[in-house]
Amino acid sequence: MFTKNEMEMAFKETDMLFDSHAHFDDERFDSDRDEIILNANKNGVSYILNAASDMESAKMSIALSKKFHFLYAAVGVHPHNVSNLGEGVLSELVELARNSKVVAIGEIGLDYYYDFSPKDVQQEWFGRQINLARELKLPVIIHNRDAHEDTMRLIKSEKAREVGGVLHCYSGSVEMAKEVLEHNLYISVGGPVTFKNAKKTIEVVKYVPLDRLLIETDCPYLTPEPYRGKRNDSSFVRLVAEKIAEIKGISYDEAAFATLNNAKTLFKIE
Repeated sequence: MFTKNEMEMAFKETDMLFDSHAHFDDERFDSDRDEIILNANKNGVSYILNAASDMESAKMSIALSKKFHFLYAAVGVHPHNVSNLGEGVLSELVELARNSKVVAIGEIGLDYYYDFSPKDVQQEWFGRQINLARELKLPVIIHNRDAHEDTMRLIKSEKAREVGGVLHCYSGSVEMAKEVLEHNLYISVGGPVTFKNAKKTIEVVKYVPLDRLLIETDCPYLTPEPYRGKRNDSSFVRLVAEKIAEIKGISYDEAAFATLNNAKTLFKIE
């Protein structure tokens, strides 16, 4: 029989981390995917959300969510991949979203850094997928790279605040963060907050209330220090939580527990 204190310690050690953005469908996990996912869970990552980038990864995300009880899925099309989408995509996304483990539409948004898809096409599909999320009453997971003004414009015009969501791997300013929070969106930070040049992100973390922050890995990308350059995975989300705690001057337990509960609230996970 465990004492109350022992149960609390067990919870702290095993059930406190939520990696709110991962890509375990990526081919870089083909050789050891199951092992890596299970190892992360065994080492304290009690929830993982796998975000889609296209229709195939959406289907694989759902398959993974069925395989691992602690893994959830988001379905949507990343701005890199919207160039040749047909009208049938939205109805297909609706069908995929019927799965009980699908908790968000994403990742969707704008990326003007690589410009793999024309800007007007990116904007069209970002808006259409926000509308889809509103129809389905699901939050949105938003990708924004070098497109701050248009991202905020579409968040406002397409009424994303009705369903809420998150700007993942946040790269904007404190000023933009104020607008983001005003529109019922959370802010998520990942490995880059640990980088030596992370001054802007650190200022954002200082500003954003703890109850509006999420943490993520975006694995296999953006591995935090001191492992930068290696393949990222959900087990490294602990390093992000530790950095959040350091920046905010709170305990690791408080940072981990708060960001876990924020993600569960946003994605309506019991």
